[in-house]
Amino acid sequence: MYLSKEYKAEIFAEFAGSATNTGSTEGQVALFTKRIAHLTEHLKKNRKDFGTQRALQMLVGKRRSLLAYLYKTDINRYRAIIKALGLRDIIK
Repeated sequence: MYLSKEYKAEIFAEFAGSATNTGSTEGQVALFTKRIAHLTEHLKKNRKDFGTQRALQMLVGKRRSLLAYLYKTDINRYRAIIKALGLRDIIK
């Protein structure tokens, strides 16, 4: 499995502060970004996998809403996470 328990703990430790802080916005955004990258690679090989395409679109929407929340509550944390993940600043 591409997202093992250890890999998730590593992501949360890097972006959320600790491996057990799985509810933090930054950790969730980082995990969604890794999942989006994985699904994008899958769709490059399997163009007609529409179930995965829908799941990818829903995941992008969840990540966008979390980023919008972070933008409204703490702009500095928002800027730090998009810089760390290499995302574009799409929330205006």
